[in-house]
Amino acid sequence: MSTKTRITTESAPTPAHTFSQGVRKGPFVQVSGQGPVDPTTGEYLFPGDVAAQTTRTLKNVKAIVEASGASFDDVVMLRVYLTQRADFAAMNDAYGAFVDAHTPSGVLPARTTVFTGLPREEMLVEIDGIAVVEG
Repeated sequence: MSTKTRITTESAPTPAHTFSQGVRKGPFVQVSGQGPVDPTTGEYLFPGDVAAQTTRTLKNVKAIVEASGASFDDVVMLRVYLTQRADFAAMNDAYGAFVDAHTPSGVLPARTTVFTGLPREEMLVEIDGIAVVEG
């Protein structure tokens, strides 16, 4: 039976509450919801700019995936939470550019997008994901 392991990295924000940045069990890596937070300062970045927030958020997801021993190309599912339906096109463009650039296999992750409230008013987007590590 495989052991459940906490994933931590200084390249992504420290969790503000009682959860891990990510958890690996066997080949599966679950990344906790990330926002547009600078990993060094803990500041929420790019107020009002969902495209820039999406890119920063995906960088945080990528850092946690890589800390698990996987690559972004190993991500099989991303869930995007948006506060405003009107932000979908801008988020989608930024998301597409980032995912295309970091998925050399060309097999893009599956995705779900949900419109909801988020924990902090300045957060326009939050993203979590699942990766599968081979070997």
